[in-house]
Amino acid sequence: MCGIVGYIGPQQATPIIFEGLRRLEYRGYDSAGIATLKEGRIDIRRAQGKLVNLERLLAERPLSGSLGIGHTRWATHGRPSETNAHPHYAGGIVVVHNGIIENYLALRDRLRREGHTFRSETDTEVIAHLVEEHYKAFADFATAVRRALTEVRGAYAVAILCEGEPDKLIAAKLGSPLVVGQGDGEFFVASDVPAMLSHTREMVFLEDGEMVVFRTGAMMVTDLAGSPRQKQSKTITWSPLMAEKGGYRHFMLKEIYEQPRAIADTLAGRLMEDEGVVYLEDLKLDEAELGSMEKLFIVACGTSWHAALVGKFLIEKLCRVPVEVDIASEFRYRNPIVGERTLTLLISQSGETADTLAALREARGKGGRAVAICNVVESSIARESHGVVYTHAGPEIGVASTKAFTTQLVALYLFALRLSQARGTLAAEECRAHCRELLALPRLIEETLQLDAATEEIARTYMGARDFLYLGRGNQYPIALEGALKLKEISYIHAEGYPAGEMKHGPIALIDEQLPVVVLVPENETSEKVLSNLEEVHARGGRVIAITSGDIDLTGKADAVLRLPSAIDDLMPVLTSIPMQLLAYHIAVLKGTDVDQPRNLAKSVTVE
Repeated sequence: MCGIVGYIGPQQATPIIFEGLRRLEYRGYDSAGIATLKEGRIDIRRAQGKLVNLERLLAERPLSGSLGIGHTRWATHGRPSETNAHPHYAGGIVVVHNGIIENYLALRDRLRREGHTFRSETDTEVIAHLVEEHYKAFADFATAVRRALTEVRGAYAVAILCEGEPDKLIAAKLGSPLVVGQGDGEFFVASDVPAMLSHTREMVFLEDGEMVVFRTGAMMVTDLAGSPRQKQSKTITWSPLMAEKGGYRHFMLKEIYEQPRAIADTLAGRLMEDEGVVYLEDLKLDEAELGSMEKLFIVACGTSWHAALVGKFLIEKLCRVPVEVDIASEFRYRNPIVGERTLTLLISQSGETADTLAALREARGKGGRAVAICNVVESSIARESHGVVYTHAGPEIGVASTKAFTTQLVALYLFALRLSQARGTLAAEECRAHCRELLALPRLIEETLQLDAATEEIARTYMGARDFLYLGRGNQYPIALEGALKLKEISYIHAEGYPAGEMKHGPIALIDEQLPVVVLVPENETSEKVLSNLEEVHARGGRVIAITSGDIDLTGKADAVLRLPSAIDDLMPVLTSIPMQLLAYHIAVLKGTDVDQPRNLAKSVTVE
């Protein structure tokens, strides 16, 4: 959730670090800071609130030096404040940290007894004091960091400077993401790729338990015992412009409109339409092993969990194998029954979601196989799974997920087709038909995006509502949940998603003339039943916003209608997602909320 940026090289560090922090704003933060090291002296600037406050401070009191670290903080231990903002300093050591140090109270008590004075309420400050303590004992920066990190328990990504060795920057990770960027005689380190893309595309992804020591023009990666590790860089194909707004008012709107391209990229090279074959290049399970799976868990959080619910419909229908969907934070605490013929499918946009990573380790620890669906190449979940289906959505900057969600739905569809081939549940001609439908999807999304203006008008009508109800049935029920979540996330309007058939079991009591009810009623085998629910809402004065397709007649039954292009039922969740995103977006804009960085939310939840 927090953001780290570090730099060592011939250039001034502060502008590079500040630019990197700005590119990480999407992760969510409540304070920010930068430290530089010049001529053996560390200098720090920190500010509560948005980066503009830090920018103002830097204009008044500039920082110089070609070696530095920066941080955007999301409060875990200690309230949001300048005092608790990173970087944290102790005895010539300065540190920035993502993650949670679980044993920080015991460490802080011990260090206080030994004479250390703490200035903040954070768990991070104990790292600076531990490194200071070991540096006094060993007079070697790298040794001091290794010794300090062996004492902490929990998750961390850290970048550290030492006044006693002013030509070095050290970074390390355990359970939190950290990436190294290799430039020409310079190095960058950050918690996510976009922070460095304007400077380099050559990235080294650190593994848990690895530490990197940077000196001008050189770097060395070791484990915490000091043994060297050989690392290969990977070329990132995202352009810096992909992380910019591209002329749109908000990142979220840009990303909504990027969905045809993102889905086309997710499909590219994976569908052999003539043969009726799906090829997933990073799915390491062979045909026999994949086909032998007798049960699937799909595990995810938030929006990815809604994708998982849609995936259950797809996989059970196409593959005829039982599927359970779990919220990742609950999975390992219920002692799930996992065997060698159980496949756990983990869904995470970032590939670093802490609860999902813990669920993966739980499943593997019980002897099961695991496959990831994620967007970030070489992320922790991708590396630790037996196989991975990458969504090629590109960077998603807006906190509220849009293109990441729909590409997850497409990746689940691809996986279901691949699993059906391994299990022999779909004939080649049936698979060819599915391939044809998938290949038409980007065009159908482009048609759906033409509803933008009409959706904005609906938003103007209902932006003042205090509550919304979203109804859907079958594979549209998860989209009702997702629509309600999007509205809550960015407009701060209370909203609930419900299975349409459950409306009479409680939610019908809420319906009156003040309640907008979004009803998902695409033309399919359950349309008549959903129409019946719609009419019950209408009869009680509810304001019906209908999302439909085909020839369904809603004359006199709905206050507003958005009609989607027709598609097979398996693809309709992707199409109905688009007006859900647009409606939430336009209501939020009209209400004046921070669309891209809604309050209290972060893009990637990398702590429990």
